[in-house]
This record gives sequence, structure tokens and C-alpha cells, in this order.
Amino acid sequence: MGMSRMAPEVATPRVVARTTGLLTAMGGLAAIGLVLGTPGELARIHPAIAALGPITAVVGLGVMRWGNRVPQLFYRVLLAVGAVGIGLFAYVSPTESGAVAILALMVFASMAAFLFFSLVWSYSFLVELLVIGTVVVVARGDVTAGSALVLGVLVVGSAGAVGVLARRAASAGEDALTGLVNRRGFDEALDAAVRTSVRTGEPLSAALFDLDHFKAVNDARGHAAGDELLRTVADTWSSLLPPGAILARHGGDEFSLLLPGHDGAAALACAEALRATLPDVGTSVGVAQFALGDSPADLMRRADAALYRVKSVGRGRSELDAEGMSPLARDLAAALSAGRAGGLAVHLQPIVTPADGETVGIEALVRWTHPDRGFVPPVEFVPVAEREGLIGALGAFVWTAACEDARTLSEATGRPLFLTVNVSGLELDDPGFVDRVLATLEATGWPAQRTVVEVTESLVEAESTRSVRALEVLREHGLRVAIDDFGTGYSALARLDTLPTDFLKLDNSFVSAITTSSRRARLLRSVMALADALDLILVAEGVETPEQARTLAALGCPLAQGYLYSRPRPVAELVAELAPADVPVV
Repeated sequence: MGMSRMAPEVATPRVVARTTGLLTAMGGLAAIGLVLGTPGELARIHPAIAALGPITAVVGLGVMRWGNRVPQLFYRVLLAVGAVGIGLFAYVSPTESGAVAILALMVFASMAAFLFFSLVWSYSFLVELLVIGTVVVVARGDVTAGSALVLGVLVVGSAGAVGVLARRAASAGEDALTGLVNRRGFDEALDAAVRTSVRTGEPLSAALFDLDHFKAVNDARGHAAGDELLRTVADTWSSLLPPGAILARHGGDEFSLLLPGHDGAAALACAEALRATLPDVGTSVGVAQFALGDSPADLMRRADAALYRVKSVGRGRSELDAEGMSPLARDLAAALSAGRAGGLAVHLQPIVTPADGETVGIEALVRWTHPDRGFVPPVEFVPVAEREGLIGALGAFVWTAACEDARTLSEATGRPLFLTVNVSGLELDDPGFVDRVLATLEATGWPAQRTVVEVTESLVEAESTRSVRALEVLREHGLRVAIDDFGTGYSALARLDTLPTDFLKLDNSFVSAITTSSRRARLLRSVMALADALDLILVAEGVETPEQARTLAALGCPLAQGYLYSRPRPVAELVAELAPADVPVV
């Protein structure tokens, strides 16, 4: 859609609400004045029509106060209905001069339409106004042709003038090369977003992107090639932005991204997802989250400081400004910015068939080696990531590393392995989670059909609508879903036939007792029968002894994992162990 067909970006929702509300309220007051100004004719006006004036005034005042909370469609309906109201009131006006005065209110309605809405809708509304005005003039029969012509010229002329001025003002905030918002437009949007964040408490983050070695492109291939690269970046990223995000060309080879509704971790994950879409274009990114007390300049200063740190230590990555975090969270944020070089890694634990011990899948488990403290258990740093807004960035790292390592292992060993990745409830509830996962699969070349998303039974019990929908969308793209730690809760049992589920991972408390408790063995057999009846694949976790493995094989359990088969290990160790496999690559 071309810019000429789009709405001019000249007003925030608050300005739209106050301007439209004021015009509506003034129209209602004008109608009240007309009725009260013709006391001898008041009886000729139907009470329902006479009530339009007060009702319109009240609606206008309400829109001024609360209208910034409603979608733009509300204003389109309001103006369309208001145009009909103007026509009705003009038709029943006791005098010709009153009818002309009421019809003149259409000038304000047409100005509001061309100021705030797309040209397609504005022209449609203008046609509605002219049709209604024509019908009223013809039906009354007492409005002169001259008066009607003057009204038509006023409506069309004012609408056209406002439309030209609004779009001229909107283009002042547009970058001519890329079609993105320019720095001026970004600063205006940033000011409005900060005010909204302060008022509502909604998170807000910003990111600065710098194209690495862009000057070398201009020097080696010319400025035309550099311009084409900037347009490619703008077009690629624009199509992948989450709702409400604003991407701008900040100047030269620098882009800025405003992310209302995103905390720092979600913004960092979004930045990484955008970087991954252009692997041949080196990009450095600084990310910062708005903190209460920050000015718009403070937010961008911290994003710029994070970008400077990235560029000073080698470029080609993203960093989140860690101001205000706990010491461990700051260290984790730094590790996430550095990725594998920061001590973060993914270890893979084989999933086998109990009958023969053959490895058919792997589970990815995150590990962190702190530069001073050494190994930090996941039970310690994962809750910190969830509590301090880093879980999105941690999840993004795990997904990328897991897919890369799984592909390395599968190609090196010739085994058609499937990969399982644990996901937290906070990640699933993130609106951008699904897009990030799909982008990671595409960037790493790991097939969706061999990918399993693991969620805990407690998360499934909560059954967030957004979380369940995320799982459904992932399954539509070929991924499968596993319920982890099954058997530790109870409310998910009745939902297994309705939730998007493919695997049940049986909690290790079941497995640990199957060789010592006949009841537990019978219970396991019942769970297997339930899974089979629902076309679910059962995975027994926590297998530690040969006796447990033999019992699982005798019961016909399809899959198992545990320390008996292998501890979670780096991909290189598994490649060395499994490389002799002669299973063909699928």
C-alpha cells in the first residue's frame, strides 16, 4: 500500500480523541442552541430528534476523556453515524437558515476524517456527506441552490486542504530513502510512548542498530550499493515487526526500534530475531528498557551506551543495558549479550528406545559457567532470568544454540534425531514467542517436524489462552508438544484430549519405584494405555538403573531418558560417541 493511501501519522491516540471529541461536543451544543433559539418551533421537532443534541454533546465529552483507549475503528463509526445525525437534524430544522447551519457542521466532520484516517476511507466518508447533504436539500425543498453549492464547496475544499496539509506534515517524519520513520518522527513517537508507559505502567524498550562496516560497502561498491543495502534492511525488518513497534532510520547506517509493551529481555530477543534474518549483514545492537524516572533522552542514552559496548568488544551481537538489575542478573545479561563466549552453553541429553538403547532424540538443557563463580545451576539462574526480565533472551539463546547443536549432531552421526526444548510459561505468554521460534528454525536450518516444545504440567494446568494458542500455532507449523513432569499434578489429566499435546514425559518419581512397587508398575502400564488411547508418545524420565530399563522395555515403554543412558553433555562428546551410526540422514 502506497503512502498516499495510508493515514497520516500526525497525531497520537490522545490527540485524535480530544480533537474528535471536541468537534462532536461542539456539534451537539450547536444543535441544542438551534432548538433553544427557535422556541416557537420547538414543538415541530420530534423529541427523539431533539434529544440528539444533548446526546451528541455528552458523547463528545466522553470521547475527549476516554477516547484514547478505543481503537481507530470507533472513530470511523462515530463520524459515519454523526453524519447521519447531522442530516436528520438538518432535515427537521424549523427554518432554512437553521438547516444550512446544521449542514455546515459537515465541514468539521470532513476535516477530522482527512486529518486522521486513510485517503480511501476519507474519500468514502466525503461521498457519504455529500449524498446526505444532497438528500436533505432535495427533501426539504426550501434550501436555495446557491446555499447548497456554497456548502458543498466548503465541505470539499476544507477536506482537501486539511488532507494536503496533514500528509505534508506526515511526510516530514518519513525517511525518503527507506520509507521508514525518520529521527524526527521517531522522537515524537518516543515522547508519546514514554507518556503512555508512565501513565499505564506498561513496559517500554528501545533498541539502536548499527550496520557493521557499512562504510566499507560504500567505499568498495559505491553509494548506490549502500543505499540498496539500507533499503533491503528496512524492507526485511519492517515485515517482521511485532504489533505496535516502530522502526526508524536514525541516521546514516543506524536504525532505531521502539517496542511498546516489551520489557528489556523481550526487546533483546526481538533484536536478535531481526539480526538473524540478515546473517550476511553484520549488525550490532544496544537495547534498553524504560525505567520510571527516565526521560526519552535517558532511554536512548542507555541504548546507545549498550551499543557502544557491543562495538568496543567486537561487534556482531546484541547487548541489554543492565542498569537496576541484581548482581547475578547483570552478569547473566552480560553473558546473554556475549552468547557462547559468555559461558552459556546447551548440553544435550539422549532420548532412547528402552528395548535396544538406541538414541532417537535429544533434550536441550541450558548450562552457565560464571567467570568468577564457575558452574551456576539452572535452578539458580533460570528463576533470576524469569524474575528480572531476562527469560526471553535466555530462551532465544537456548533455541538458537539447541537447533545449531542438534543439526551438527544429526548431520555428523546420520541419525534422524528429534530435538526437545523446554519453554517457560512467561515465554509462551510472550506475543512474539512463536515468531521468534519459527525465525530461529529457518535461520538454523533445523526442521520444525523434528522439534518438540516441552511445557510443564503445572503450566498446562494454568491453561492461559495465549499460551495454548501459541502451542496450537506451533503445531500448525509442524512442531510437536510434550507435557513434562507428567504425573506430578492432576488437573491436566482431564484435558489431555483437548490440549495441543503429542508427548507425555513421565516424571522420574514413577520410574524410580517401578522395580520395587508392583502398584507403581501397574500404574505405569495404565498411563501407557492412556497415552496409547490418546495417540500420545510416552517418554519415561529419570532412568538410572539397568533394572528400571529392563522393566520399561518389558512394559513396552516407547522412549526413555536418564543418567543410565547418558548425562547431558556437549554436542562434541555426543558426536564422538555416536558418529559410527550408519542410519541414513533424513
